[in-house]
Amino acid sequence: MQLNLDDIGGAKELAAYRLGAAKEDLEAARLNFASGHYRASNNRAYYAIFRAISACLALEFKAYKQHAQVIGNFNKDFVHTGIFPKEISKRINRAQEVRHASDYDDFYIVSVEDAKEQLETAKEVIDMVEKYLVKI
Repeated sequence: MQLNLDDIGGAKELAAYRLGAAKEDLEAARLNFASGHYRASNNRAYYAIFRAISACLALEFKAYKQHAQVIGNFNKDFVHTGIFPKEISKRINRAQEVRHASDYDDFYIVSVEDAKEQLETAKEVIDMVEKYLVKI
């Protein structure tokens, strides 16, 4: 079904959809972590974060093709304005770095600690975004 984004209702529907996808990615990250698949867990945790911050951008009628653009514009519109704490920006950037290393660096050794950190960041971002979306 094609969503109509010409009105705020459509944007809210898209934001809710993206938040739901973020929660599914977080659950997949948890399952991978529990199975000892830390690379896959890092990937899914990062995408949980990415989809959650994309939910916020949907409310602004903004979409970007590159991950750096999504993160940069989230920081500009939501972190630098004080809606979300500055610390979360650092954690999102760290999650992106860990995901990239997990996915592309042949000799990257994934630690349990890094994977656990990514899960915690994803949960925190999703919780923050969910609280924000409820207020809107």
